[in-house]
Amino acid sequence: MHKLILLLFALFIFGIGQAQQPASGSKQINIVYGGTFTKNEDVYPGAAIFSKDDQQVQFEHEGADLWCDVAIYYRKENRLKAVGNIRLQQGDSVQLTSGRIDYNGDTNLAKAWENVILQHTGMTLTTDTLRFDRENQEAFYQDYGTVVDSTNTLTSKIGRYFTQLKKSQFLDSVNLNNPEFQLVSKQLDYYTESKNAYLYGPSTITGEGYKIYVERGFYDTNIESGYGIKNTRIDYNNRIIYGDSVFFDKKTEFASATNNIIIKDTINNGLIRAHYAEVFKAKDSVFATKRAVSINLVEQDSLYMHGDTLMLTGKPEERVLRAFRNAKFYKTDLSGKCDSIHFDQKTGITQLITRPIIWNGENQMTGDSIHLLSNIETEKLDSLKVINNAFIIAMDTVSKVGYNQAKGKDLFGQFVDNELRIIDLVKNTEVIYYMYNDKQELIGIDKTICSAIRMTMAENEIEDITFITDPDGDIFPEKDLPDNSRKLNGFIWRGDERILNKDDIFDEDDNNIILPVIQGINNPIDTDIEASEAIEEEKKRDSINAPGNFASPVPLTPKKKSKQLESIKKDSSAN
Repeated sequence: MHKLILLLFALFIFGIGQAQQPASGSKQINIVYGGTFTKNEDVYPGAAIFSKDDQQVQFEHEGADLWCDVAIYYRKENRLKAVGNIRLQQGDSVQLTSGRIDYNGDTNLAKAWENVILQHTGMTLTTDTLRFDRENQEAFYQDYGTVVDSTNTLTSKIGRYFTQLKKSQFLDSVNLNNPEFQLVSKQLDYYTESKNAYLYGPSTITGEGYKIYVERGFYDTNIESGYGIKNTRIDYNNRIIYGDSVFFDKKTEFASATNNIIIKDTINNGLIRAHYAEVFKAKDSVFATKRAVSINLVEQDSLYMHGDTLMLTGKPEERVLRAFRNAKFYKTDLSGKCDSIHFDQKTGITQLITRPIIWNGENQMTGDSIHLLSNIETEKLDSLKVINNAFIIAMDTVSKVGYNQAKGKDLFGQFVDNELRIIDLVKNTEVIYYMYNDKQELIGIDKTICSAIRMTMAENEIEDITFITDPDGDIFPEKDLPDNSRKLNGFIWRGDERILNKDDIFDEDDNNIILPVIQGINNPIDTDIEASEAIEEEKKRDSINAPGNFASPVPLTPKKKSKQLESIKKDSSAN
């Protein structure tokens, strides 16, 4: 009887039939269970105070129920203040608990504080203060919060949660903890269902055997796979990978990069530049193409090696570098070209294969096959071999008309301090050499054949020639040696092909490569949103095509939908 009298008194006070209505378009907060009713005009003017008795006070508003120990209810303003053991339940999926809540029925806004916990379909958000916008189904905090689901734990200073998208947006001091990796970011979006993270600021992901830095990218936290499209760097298996767009997948132990790529070998201090590259951790290999070049330091001088395709394989101490098709190399005093180059770090041998040619200063050397040998301990150039049809040509530096020439079956050269000093030609050797006195006056042209020749070099020029074993020849006055006798059989001068600097290793096709445009740098690509929109569009089409409706375009079948979503993901990964 006492409770009934209090309830009737409350109804009389609020004048249910004649009370002022809430703002246009809004719905009144309803009392489901009032418990004990009191008023305190001094402290809460115009408010009714409801306190729990044997059960909690309960209110209802537009599909949501709120339970609390004490409610201070302002009917005319359509708002209430709830205190103690609060539970706000929206449907079957959203539940919010806290110590206090201020709720406005006109704006559908709730401010909750004191040990706030928001739960939604497998996601739990905890924070000290949370604002929940029921109109837009968004929750917001700005004094640190934590989101936990079945896979990850995320913390940030500022955050927003969208219940309809099952999406969290984290701002400032973001940390994602996973048993397999750690992610730190300035800003990221995270989807509870897909476990996908979209990175919008400086972010670092550290997992077993890898570390990724990116300022705009995507990461699938389920499978540790993703990509970066702005200032991306991956530290991976003794290599550091940079590129405009970089993809990484832990399961397949694979990474790839597109546009302006740099791959650094942290052990051997070498690097590869290209516009497309793939790194296979399990095979310890790198594949690079599109203006690809390998750069290594050889005795304080950079060695540049280029090919249409570069492949680097092998363990750190046993690297093998191959340059395929249109291969070229350059260092300050040595350059060359051929069809392909093969360098074996373990043996120190560099092979120039198929139509090889090298230039040492002004000296042009050709043969069927050319090998450069390095000291595997000092990594300095040690020796040179030209196998079969060895031929050396150098333009006469004085007259700039004739050519000094030497040929034989094989050639063996020796380097001292990375400079070619001694050249030995063996078997069926021949020489044509322009001889001058101290006044740079032409003495004559030496034309000799013998079994072997030794040439000593100084500053990449011939200093002395020694004929070994049965030389047969003479020094001819210039007028006595006709032009057609001044060239050895097989003479081909290729001076116009000489590689004079590091840029000459690239041809016109290399320099005119059109790079793909990397999408999403300024306009984020959110494949979860696109997938959601695709599904919603299908629902609309299905609704229009339902029995009794007029015909409309054919809706997406499950197979077509699957292909469309897969296409979205592939496009994103490619970019």
